[in-house]
Amino acid sequence: MTPIPQWLKDLVGRNKAALRSSAAMGAEDSIKRHTLHTVCHAAKCPNRGECFNCGDATFMVMGDICTRGCRFCAVGRGRPLPLDPGEPSRVAEAVKEWGIRYAVLTMPTRDDLQDGGAAHFARVIEAIHQTAPGVKVEPLISDFKGNLDALKTVLSAGPEVLAHNVETVPELYASVRIGAQYERTLNVLAESKKIAPHILTKTGFMVGLGETDAQIKNLMKALRSADVDLLTIGQYLAPSSSHYPVARYPEPEEYRAWEAYALTLGFKGVASGPLVRSSYRAGALYARAKGLPACKGK
Repeated sequence: MTPIPQWLKDLVGRNKAALRSSAAMGAEDSIKRHTLHTVCHAAKCPNRGECFNCGDATFMVMGDICTRGCRFCAVGRGRPLPLDPGEPSRVAEAVKEWGIRYAVLTMPTRDDLQDGGAAHFARVIEAIHQTAPGVKVEPLISDFKGNLDALKTVLSAGPEVLAHNVETVPELYASVRIGAQYERTLNVLAESKKIAPHILTKTGFMVGLGETDAQIKNLMKALRSADVDLLTIGQYLAPSSSHYPVARYPEPEEYRAWEAYALTLGFKGVASGPLVRSSYRAGALYARAKGLPACKGK
């Protein structure tokens, strides 16, 4: 088992300390009162304190049980519960109460549903727009098994960003992303831009799974060929000993080099660092791409 370097442990510790701030505790309280799921908790994200302190969070809709079994993910796998028709309004009320300006939504893969949950996801986006006008919304979707009608349903709800994660290099898909297909993921991103050119597209991938630098750069080139606008790169941290093992922990300067390379390819915004996740400070990344001011914390 590859030992975690001390500098990374220290970084995680500083982020966890931010959970004690009043802003972070208020966010936690709101999530509990509205009976909501967040990927911040389900995926054991190390950035909860930093993001909550800036009024950011990623709400997980349609439950917290996934129908697939990716070997890197901490989200539970099994038979999901039926969709909750009251969820869209509860999420929207929480967004309004919290006073956030940029809402990130994600979902477990719901292969049990004919449309993959697209219509329900669209209702959540629409409820936020109706309840909290002016709030920007970024849905992080599954691949919907390549169902383009499902993709159109989500895009028709008018999000500012459409996110779908590639997660890793194509050479590792067979061992890391059970049930997913690399070409299908690229197609979801490319088709999103064709269907709604005005909506930014976004993806993210992990490093430390055994990929090479050349594979990483080839992946970034492929993503730009699919006209992806925003990119996140972060360290894979195994949720438990039974998950896919960590192969290595790249040094901070490697992340800076990948970010610089990605920007030369034409990405409009890049977040690259050891604790960066796909929804990490998503509002700030969107603002950077649009040349707008971003939250600096509370």
